[in-house]
Amino acid sequence: MHAYPILSIAIWLPIVFGVLVLAVGSDRNPGTARWLALIGSLLGFLVTIPLISGFDVSTADLQFAEKSSWIDRFNITYHLGVDGISMWFVVLTALITVIVVVAGWQVITKNVAQYMAAFLILSGLMVGVFSAADGMLFYVFFEATLIPMYIIIGVWGGQNRVYAAFKFFLYTLAGSLLMLIALLYLYRETGTFDLATWQAAKIPMTPQILLFIAFFFAFAVKVPMWPVHTWLPDAHVEAPTGGSVVLAAIMLKLGAYGFLRFSLPIAPDASHYLAPVIITLSLIAVIYIGLVAMVQADMKKLVAYSSIAHMGFVTLGFFMFGESSKLAMEGGIVQMISHGFVSGAMFLCIGVLYDRMHTRQIADYGGVVNTMPKFAAFAMLFAMANCGLPGTSGFVGEFMVILAAVKFNFWIGFGAAFTLILGAAYTLWMYKRVYFGAIANDHVRELKDISCREYLVLGVLALMTLFMGLYPKPFTDVMHVSVDNLLSHVAVSKLPLSQ
Repeated sequence: MHAYPILSIAIWLPIVFGVLVLAVGSDRNPGTARWLALIGSLLGFLVTIPLISGFDVSTADLQFAEKSSWIDRFNITYHLGVDGISMWFVVLTALITVIVVVAGWQVITKNVAQYMAAFLILSGLMVGVFSAADGMLFYVFFEATLIPMYIIIGVWGGQNRVYAAFKFFLYTLAGSLLMLIALLYLYRETGTFDLATWQAAKIPMTPQILLFIAFFFAFAVKVPMWPVHTWLPDAHVEAPTGGSVVLAAIMLKLGAYGFLRFSLPIAPDASHYLAPVIITLSLIAVIYIGLVAMVQADMKKLVAYSSIAHMGFVTLGFFMFGESSKLAMEGGIVQMISHGFVSGAMFLCIGVLYDRMHTRQIADYGGVVNTMPKFAAFAMLFAMANCGLPGTSGFVGEFMVILAAVKFNFWIGFGAAFTLILGAAYTLWMYKRVYFGAIANDHVRELKDISCREYLVLGVLALMTLFMGLYPKPFTDVMHVSVDNLLSHVAVSKLPLSQ
């Protein structure tokens, strides 16, 4: 326990500022909304710094824990805490929120207060997901994130924004309803919503499989895994730049994180039994979706499919059980963090171009490097990271997962490694068509290089991409003990003695 409730402040401070922005800001005075949002997001990020400085890497116990009664009748508690798996995602969420607020500073001119408030409230809710140690609290935060993102896509999105927002909401809500049934079953069996109690409970094989399937649909849609991925390209294409950044950098991680908190430790026997299915679906994602990305004519859609392929590495790493399990799982978690930096930066780069030319079609560009050399340098770095170039954060997690996959099964490792070729193909093809060559048209000729604000936003993500790629130790050291603890849960059967 700490002198002040860091996690509660990290959750509720941005939400309070979001409400304050709604109350004070208006379209007649958008500057007030912007500055309040910036202050709220910066304070929300600064409050998470003690999580890094005060984190004890030697224990797998929940740290910065808070627990108080919430709904006594059903034994539901307001229980928060972070371990080596979740801590970095709390910090990443707060950082990305600052970046999104700054990125939308001049771009958003309609309903500025509502736009900024939606991201602040969404930030607090996502921190709540990563901090919740009570099943019902997790579910409430998990579902509540749908509302601001639905509004962000539906109000500030593109021409087909209502269709994309509805599809996003419908897919994720349908999967989450199955999770609710699973949570209620676990409550009936244990009499509590405490995650630690659920992870220690003895559950017969058939209920374990049913629980795993219920959790799978909730989390696989969110990742998203093939074949329940079709909502993501539509959502990305129609969402405003800030919405795409948060969706790719944070919201996709909620599903992968759910596998670590629920599926694996609560239903370990079912996880082992169904692991071949998950590995197969993950390989399809990294290979087939990579091929789909190669034929996209829209930059946003290409990067959206790229995100699905990269997240396939995450689920692949989580379900390769054996001597290389630790390497694979840590690789998956590192890939989640890296993807937050790289995919967010890729969508911001597309947003920079779209703000100037109002088109995302690759064919409408060409020779951008001649008019925007500084911006082209940033875009090159992020393209290389997206390819998994050594020295960038994109390489670290993918290399760890591929190395573990080769130890697990050579052909699975070969299939996973093949996607690096695909990733380089579609990313560099896009970069070549957009940035290299002669200036394609008068619109490109009139482009102006990035402003100080855009330079700052892309610079922060570039530094994080390089730092994590060159020195990943601070990220991996935090998760070692927690991953060991999780794997110890997965290794021990939870079947009753009668089975």
